Amino acid sequence: MRARGLTIKIGLFVLLAVGVQLAAGAAGKTFYLTQLTMSAYYALVVLSLCLLMGYAGQVSLGHGAFFALGGYTSAVLTTLDLTPFKSAAWAAWGAQWHVLVTRENAMGDTILTVAPTAAFLAAMLLTFLVAAFIGYPALRLKGHYLAMATLGFGLIVSKLILAFSFTGAADGITGVPEWRWFGGLSIGGDSSARVSNYYLACGILLVCLIALENLIHSRVGRALQAIHDRESAASAMGINTAAYKLKTFVASALLAALAGVLLTHYTGGIGPSEASALKSVRHVALAATGGMSSLWSAAGASSTINFLSLRGLFGSFDQAVFGALLIVIVSVAPEGPFQPLGQWIRGLFRRPTSPKKEAHGPA
Repeated sequence: MRARGLTIKIGLFVLLAVGVQLAAGAAGKTFYLTQLTMSAYYALVVLSLCLLMGYAGQVSLGHGAFFALGGYTSAVLTTLDLTPFKSAAWAAWGAQWHVLVTRENAMGDTILTVAPTAAFLAAMLLTFLVAAFIGYPALRLKGHYLAMATLGFGLIVSKLILAFSFTGAADGITGVPEWRWFGGLSIGGDSSARVSNYYLACGILLVCLIALENLIHSRVGRALQAIHDRESAASAMGINTAAYKLKTFVASALLAALAGVLLTHYTGGIGPSEASALKSVRHVALAATGGMSSLWSAAGASSTINFLSLRGLFGSFDQAVFGALLIVIVSVAPEGPFQPLGQWIRGLFRRPTSPKKEAHGPA
């Protein structure tokens, strides 16, 4: 039954993604795909919060910092000019193993810099270490104390980004190169690759949704649900709550950092606003709007609202409209606006049960 439900969700996701792209192309508005692609990457941060808050019951107001940590690490490394060291032995080794590559910068000069794939791996490693370092003491806290601890971490990262010149300070970093994948695919801002970038973003989002869906229905997911419902009872049943919470925190931080790397290469840069406390709160609000315990609903609500915001549909009233939508959705459909829709669709595919025949006794 669960496999059938997952198949239906995947089919609807694919149909919606293809339908939106075809509709945008038919209307001559393929530039909408740019904001839709960005919205898909932002949805990954919301999914990471759904895993942490909706299933493990841990509150975080610092995931904007993990997003920025991944994006800035990749941006710094892929724009760093290592040409003065090209004669060094380690530079030759790096070029041999494709850790270092040569490319043209924004000024047209050929520079030696870190390859995007190597920068991605470095971003994931750094995020893993930071998340483990922060998560181990922070997850001993509960409720609003944990929220304040993660908020403090986010504020520290935001101030550090503004303080150093190699992060671009208040200007951020631009000129981040495209990230070339296999099969001719690449993540970058070239308008000619707008459609392929859109489908690549949708594919990454779909893979993450399937992976998280399988995770929460596994033994690990049941343990997280037990911790969410009653941590003391879960601990009494033999569940290592501290280990599960730490691993979940690190995994959600890595997913947020992945989103940061992808979006940075797609837009060609990143700014300090991505690490702000307001951005972290926005991610949490979007997770709450879509329903923290419903991955597909959260991804849909996040993508829709972020798209409208990125299009500037509400102008200077963007934040006010966002707040109004949040209040309405949380009040009317606290489990997410797409949850009732999903129940209705499941009802369409459910086989009708035949009425039981009444048993008749002897005349």
